[in-house]
Amino acid sequence: MCELSCLYARDCLAAIGDPDRYETHVAYVTPDHRWRFVADLSPEAIAAAPALTAAEAIERVVTLSPDVMVPQMFDLPGMTSYRALFDLLGIPFLGNAPETMALTAHKARAKTVVAAAGVAVPQGQLALASDQLALEPPVVVKPIGADNSLGVTLVRDYPEFARALTDACAVGEEALVEQYIELGREVRCGIIVRDGSLQCLPLEEYAVDSEVKPIRDQADKLCRDDAGELSLVAKESTRAWIVDIDDPVCDAVWEAARRCHRALGCRHYSLFDFRVDPAGRPWFLEAGLYCSFARQSVLATMSAAAGLPVDELFAIVLDNALGLARV
Repeated sequence: MCELSCLYARDCLAAIGDPDRYETHVAYVTPDHRWRFVADLSPEAIAAAPALTAAEAIERVVTLSPDVMVPQMFDLPGMTSYRALFDLLGIPFLGNAPETMALTAHKARAKTVVAAAGVAVPQGQLALASDQLALEPPVVVKPIGADNSLGVTLVRDYPEFARALTDACAVGEEALVEQYIELGREVRCGIIVRDGSLQCLPLEEYAVDSEVKPIRDQADKLCRDDAGELSLVAKESTRAWIVDIDDPVCDAVWEAARRCHRALGCRHYSLFDFRVDPAGRPWFLEAGLYCSFARQSVLATMSAAAGLPVDELFAIVLDNALGLARV
């Protein structure tokens, strides 16, 4: 997660780091909770910066007195605790509030909330490593709080369940077991708050196939090169593409996404994954309420397809954050 955060944050700085418009300070937090205030996110700059305790770093932040914070941390504390810290300091930040992030980080709780808002969700059960399968296969077994398809398995028969559950619970203590929704299609929908209204962006569709690729896995999203460097593969044209806004699937997904946004208490923007069954009905899979404002961010890709480059997207969300706009 630390590497992934840094990968996206570097590109965010390149995409929106206009020195005539913004004065930028970078706080790099390592998994040991040490902070480094760095000139840039090169390995050399990170290595050269002194490591500060959280108390020392907070003092530095208060001294800097920033107008706004842009979250870049992909791990759960980054999504929740560090956002709450800036709330406590009275410093606004781009993106969703820590309580919303905590809710959606627990996939089963997010499902319950959007289901109450009238959005279709797959039937499911919560399971510990020793539990038995209570649903009829096929089912999808996933860690309750992990991202990037880590520990996700499609189980087509009962004997496969124990291993899949063990793999999922190795990532987190609890797993979510869901009814498998037949394809159909799999899409992601992004929303931005613009001029006080929810603007649904062009959908992104993913390469799945009922026979050879029924679900997406981690290899569809991230990989390492021969040197061990982390890289993104999800945007390759063979894996993902933008859906034409005249496609009949759009209206149904957009309506479901609006319901999710409101039910979960989202602000500034939101992002949701849906399976679309053969009848064209969208089923909520999960919320990914995050945008790094890198050019390869999903929301940035969707916005670009709508004629809104990433620097303009950033400016819109920034205005929302500073004005506390919420729909």
